[in-house]
Amino acid sequence: MPSTRDIRRRIKSVKNTRQITKAMELVAASKMKKAQQAALAGRPYAELMAQMLAALADRVEESQHPFLAKREVKVRGIILISSDKGLCGPLNSNIFKLVTDIKTPAKYAVIGRKGAQFIARTRRELLVDFPANDRTTFADIRVVAEFMVKQYLEGAVDTVEVIWPRFRNTLVQVPTVMPLLPLTSVKDVIAELRSDAGLDTKAAAPATDNQMLFEPDAASVLESLLPLYVNREVFQHALDAKASEHSARMVAMKTAKDNATKLLGDLTLEYNKARQAGITQEILEIAAAQFAA
Repeated sequence: MPSTRDIRRRIKSVKNTRQITKAMELVAASKMKKAQQAALAGRPYAELMAQMLAALADRVEESQHPFLAKREVKVRGIILISSDKGLCGPLNSNIFKLVTDIKTPAKYAVIGRKGAQFIARTRRELLVDFPANDRTTFADIRVVAEFMVKQYLEGAVDTVEVIWPRFRNTLVQVPTVMPLLPLTSVKDVIAELRSDAGLDTKAAAPATDNQMLFEPDAASVLESLLPLYVNREVFQHALDAKASEHSARMVAMKTAKDNATKLLGDLTLEYNKARQAGITQEILEIAAAQFAA
């Protein structure tokens, strides 16, 4: 049985760990609320933009814009959104499993230090990496989106896809792969966005289409709107990933705190037993010595 000194030392260590995890849980909970509000607030805007794109796509020829032109996929371009820090449970490892399942040639632009480390460690082609700041701004994410769009237009990659942890609720973050370019299935994107927003996915698009008038013409509006749509989608996914990160970290730290509390109870019981055994042993030794005398 360990000595009481060793048990006291371990109890002190566990108490310090519990204090740290509790503080990290509170910090993550504070950040999580703001990140969730930001992620949920942007979804109606993205949904309306997707509807406008669907209306425009029916009025122009696909060959009029490179974002709508079909091409043979030889090299996939993937934006991987991860976290800068760990201690967020299986959040990063789950999205890394999606990357591991990709067997075709691919090039990666990574947001988050953990993702960049994974891509480098697995010897995949990393084009560029960006930090994942707590205060994600549209200007920061636009740099990433425009970089990948440039790679797409230059022919370095044949698709632009996003891998990120989709935020469902505080306890559920779903690793997701979503194609952005080429925009050959805009209606499927609309259905997915409407589902996320809790709206009817079977709502008729033609009614919305008939109510929209585009000036000077649909092609000009499409030319300006498509890059904004791509930038906005990447930004929305980055907000989703940040909300998922803080939620996962809060849950992980709460679990660690609860485990530390349970372990502390077990150690306290063990300490009391060891102390009681020591006292009993001393009483027996004193009684035996007096009896022998």
